[in-house]
Order: sequence, then C-alpha cells, then structure tokens
Amino acid sequence: MTWQEDGTCITFGLWGPGDIVGRALSKADPLQIECLTDVQATLLPAGNWDLATDAMLLHAQRLGEFLEIVHSKPIDASLFRLMNWLGKRFGREIDRGQIIDLRLTHQQMAEIIGASRVTVTRILNNFEKQGIIQRLHRKVVVMQEQSLWHYEI
Repeated sequence: MTWQEDGTCITFGLWGPGDIVGRALSKADPLQIECLTDVQATLLPAGNWDLATDAMLLHAQRLGEFLEIVHSKPIDASLFRLMNWLGKRFGREIDRGQIIDLRLTHQQMAEIIGASRVTVTRILNNFEKQGIIQRLHRKVVVMQEQSLWHYEI
C-alpha cells in the first residue's frame, strides 16, 4: 500500500501463500506491506527472478482481478465482487459457502474499494439481510457463490 499527499490510502492487492511481493514489483514511494495473518517469507535474490516467472505472471493476473474489483461501480457492486473474490481467494469451503479466513476490518475494506467505513458497514448489513453473506464467529461466510446480476442494487 501507499498514501497520497492528502493521506488517502491506496491498496495494491491482497496476497497469500506462494505469492511474490516486494519493492521490486512497485515503484510506489512510500511503499508498505502489511501482514493480516502470520507470514513465512522467503528471500528471493534479485539474480534469481528467472526462477519466479510463473509466480510473477500470477501476480500480474491477480493484480488485474483486484483492479476490476476496485473499479466496479456502484460501490455496492465493488464490495459484492470483493466479498466473492475474498471467498474464492482466501476462503475455505463449508456447507453454506466460503468462509473467509482473512480478518479485514470494515475500514480496510472501505480503503480497498474507495468508500467510507460507514458505507461498507451499511452495505454489509444489507448483504446479510439479503442472505448474500453470513457472520459466523467474527468471520464472514459468502453464501454459495452469488452472481452480481442476482444482487439487488
């Protein structure tokens, strides 16, 4: 992530096991990587980038997915896509859907999609009322993958 002069936070992505991250992949300054879970990192020396070609391609593909999410309009659609993506990317299958094992605060979700925390909380409450998500022990379950076209905006 980085910040603009006015303090606006810009999130570049959410990365998981096997992903490559680091200063070499971004020209942003300042650049900060924040760990939301326990992490085991391995140093990849600059001279060995050729060994990581597949991982770098996957990094670029995931960045593209992330950009599609953050640029979706209206904000409801952006948050809806973020929840489905989080379920696929960081969730695990349970009988009701995908439980997201990543604890993101409403503020963090808001920063990702360019909304206020209050807006994200309101939309998540609406999603819960509509059966799109369910809260379970401080985690979120994305109920059986939902289609954007079936969501009532």
